[in-house]
Amino acid sequence: MKKLLWEIQRRYPEIRILESNTGEDHLHMLVSIPPKMNVSKVINLVKSNTAREMREKYHFLDQVYVDRSGIWSVGYFVSTVGINEEIVKKYIEYQGKEDSGQAKLAF
Repeated sequence: MKKLLWEIQRRYPEIRILESNTGEDHLHMLVSIPPKMNVSKVINLVKSNTAREMREKYHFLDQVYVDRSGIWSVGYFVSTVGINEEIVKKYIEYQGKEDSGQAKLAF
């Protein structure tokens, strides 16, 4: 997944993916976008590009998700970050370990 995200950043240099981590059924990202870009547009770019790449790489997904929009759910959660960006970066970096009990972080 990280390779796909970096490819999106290469295609759209104004989008900076600062941190990312994947779960079994979700993705955490810290993204910097210019004020001229709409957050929903960026989410759409990420979802559509990663879904297309995953379908090309894993052909069995066409049988699992018949609907072309089926890989990602419709919803998403977005929060803006200001002064506590470092805390959010650490949260994303260690999210998988925290979920499995491997890391003990206090936020």
